[in-house]
Amino acid sequence: MLIAILLLCLGLVALVGGAEFFVGGAAGIARRYRVSELVIGLTIVSMGTSAPELIVNTFAAFQGSTGLAFGNIIGSNNFNLFVILGISGLITPLVVQKPTVWKEIPFSGGAALLLAILVLDFGRDPVITRIDGLVLMVGFGLFLAYAWRSMKQDNAAESPVSSPTEPESSTNGWMDVAMGIIPKKFQEPLLLISGLALLVVGGRIVVDQAIIIAATMGMSERIIGLTIVAMGTSLPELATSVVAGIRGKADIAVGNVIGSNIFNILLVLGLTGVIIPLPYDRSFDRELLLLGIGTIAVFIMMFTGKRHRLDRWEAALLIIGYGLWTGLVTFRA
Repeated sequence: MLIAILLLCLGLVALVGGAEFFVGGAAGIARRYRVSELVIGLTIVSMGTSAPELIVNTFAAFQGSTGLAFGNIIGSNNFNLFVILGISGLITPLVVQKPTVWKEIPFSGGAALLLAILVLDFGRDPVITRIDGLVLMVGFGLFLAYAWRSMKQDNAAESPVSSPTEPESSTNGWMDVAMGIIPKKFQEPLLLISGLALLVVGGRIVVDQAIIIAATMGMSERIIGLTIVAMGTSLPELATSVVAGIRGKADIAVGNVIGSNIFNILLVLGLTGVIIPLPYDRSFDRELLLLGIGTIAVFIMMFTGKRHRLDRWEAALLIIGYGLWTGLVTFRA
């Protein structure tokens, strides 16, 4: 148990360091190529921080642990929406761009609705078949097409006569010294790759050790998936969004959460379903309902208080709501 706790702490350190590298590299690339930080957050950052979910689900599918696979995704999305967005909003009020309010948040809700429709099966045994997996991945392709279009529109909005400016440093303190010996055009990609590696390794260590610790406490696979594993695989999102919030990168913080939720359902569950059909447990219905309610609540919050901004009191409500739900689930378990 002591070794597991020590390894868990080591994984957390790797996650925090990886998040710092990843956010720095993403922000640098956004400035260098004049891509909005929101698009970077919705694509590169969210794809990177969703890597632990993809790894865990792939292993879970091959091992027949479908409860763990569904619990990981649905639990991670709820943790992202309520806790990570909540903590980021407590650090600093998050100004949300208009496209996020009217397009990305509804797209995230639509992904959850699509999943709910696919697992209904109208009286038959609920399962994500390979066809269902392909449907989810088609939805993911539509999301990528939207992100690509947004990037092209951002580039077109730039003045054609403006000269490119040298991007400001993406790093801080000792990293500035370390990166000084590397050509500038390679700095941001190196930060992204290094950050992604640390995130994946750290996330895997945290999940493995969390499962060992939880197993000794006699928790079921479903509860482990919804809580320990979901929180563990969401730690990269947590670390990345918190660091982004501290550094004033609200677009990356918000884009990371919304993008990760879209990636988790459409790409991770879709790809897992294509690999092997996933039987669905009806006990996850209430968690799916919570995800839908949470998405609607975040959308409504964009019009309460200051328009298109998640204020601290709204962020606190998200965290309190998740805490009450977690307590209820644990009590019933």
